[in-house]
Amino acid sequence: MATIGFTPEINGFRVVHPLDDVAEQKCSSSGLGRIRMTRAVRISLGVLRAYLIVMTLMLGYHVLDLASALHKIR
Repeated sequence: MATIGFTPEINGFRVVHPLDDVAEQKCSSSGLGRIRMTRAVRISLGVLRAYLIVMTLMLGYHVLDLASALHKIR
């Protein structure tokens, strides 16, 4: 059975900006060492690195092409 006219009380949320918040102690990563990776992860990261390098080179070429820096003036 539904009740008519019932509205729950909403208190809301308090939002604190990170610059106004209390500083917390930072974790140290000096003694952690290297991360173990499987061969598949290593290959995937290598492929991703190669892809990002190729995309950056293509973007640079496209920008130079739009700026007409690659065309010879006759």
